[in-house]
Amino acid sequence: MTGHPVGELFLGLAVILSGAKLGGHIAGRLGQPTVLGELLVGILLGNCGIAWLNGLGSDPSLEVLAEIGVVLLLFEVGLESRVSEVLAVGTRSLSVAVLGVVTPWLLGWGLGAILLPEHSIYVHVFLGAVLTATSVGITARVLKELGRAQTREARVILGAAVIDDILGLLILALVGGIIRAADLGGSVSLSEILLLFGRAVLFLGVTLTLGAALMPRIFRFTAGLKAPALLLTTGLAVCFLLSYAASAIGLAPIVGAYAAGLILEESHFAPFVARGERHLSDLIGPIASFTGPVFFVLMGLRMDLRAILDPRIALLSLALTLVAVLGKQACSLGALGGGLDALSVGIGMLPRGEVGLIFANIGLTLMVQGERIIDQGLYSAVILMVFITTLVTPPALKWSLARGGRARSAPGG
Repeated sequence: MTGHPVGELFLGLAVILSGAKLGGHIAGRLGQPTVLGELLVGILLGNCGIAWLNGLGSDPSLEVLAEIGVVLLLFEVGLESRVSEVLAVGTRSLSVAVLGVVTPWLLGWGLGAILLPEHSIYVHVFLGAVLTATSVGITARVLKELGRAQTREARVILGAAVIDDILGLLILALVGGIIRAADLGGSVSLSEILLLFGRAVLFLGVTLTLGAALMPRIFRFTAGLKAPALLLTTGLAVCFLLSYAASAIGLAPIVGAYAAGLILEESHFAPFVARGERHLSDLIGPIASFTGPVFFVLMGLRMDLRAILDPRIALLSLALTLVAVLGKQACSLGALGGGLDALSVGIGMLPRGEVGLIFANIGLTLMVQGERIIDQGLYSAVILMVFITTLVTPPALKWSLARGGRARSAPGG
């Protein structure tokens, strides 16, 4: 194509956003998460044989917008969570979360070692890390639609998902740090691994501690200023500042974005809401609805369907999906006893959704001694795994909750 580069960017955005909304609409009509429709549109655009559309997946301007979309997505997830929820969910949710992170990580690591022996251990470890992700937003939507958001199973799932997000991000920070250190020169010692993990834990700990002390004062100060959109501006500034801080110490920016959402409580926004302004989540939503679909469509654009035709990649896709399902079903062991429907808890933790896509995208940027951690074939296999686990969760969870009279169980059940 010819013309001004910015003009082509605008055309690309028009195609991406229009396709994303159409795909999301169709997915919603079919009872599926909109993210699946957006991802599928990207896959179709990237494999339609039109060179210009294929090139959108590597456009640097779109990549920047996609990265902003990821940061805002994790910021939104953090806003919907509460530190108090993490502290109040109890040992039941904690055991579900730990089992749902450690088991798929180890299974994915082992699967990589068996099916990808030609790749380094760093590839195997990161592949396991990708499987730790859980997209609680999909499960939360199904529970709400069924009117079961207040059942004991729902509370355990949603509470565990908050802990799952934190543990998954810590693992991502740890594995990413190990890979970057190895790329700079050789092996990584146990002390260096502990240092990387300690750095991630310290970052979250300091952020949550200082945030609880500083955020009320910051928002009270900005509430007294005379300028438009102060709540949105202050919230975004906190998000971007902590994203930068995480990046500056070697962590993924999404770790900082998630932490920013966690430290912002509804009480901080009270002065703004009292004078008629909308909640921060409502203000962030329109921006995220623009940048988020760019990310998901780009993830689909980068998937090469021809790779799935390779028998090895097809086998890897099926094996990854099986391990992804089995790994999260280990969560059900943490829910045994106490009158909980353990199977529903395990299914509720199953979908990888947007979080799995974020992990896979980070893998595309990591290299060790010239070896890409997530190459095109492995990326395609991961995307298919994310697609399948996200696709099957809504009907599976509906069936599980409805079986044996579960759909009639009273809140607190």
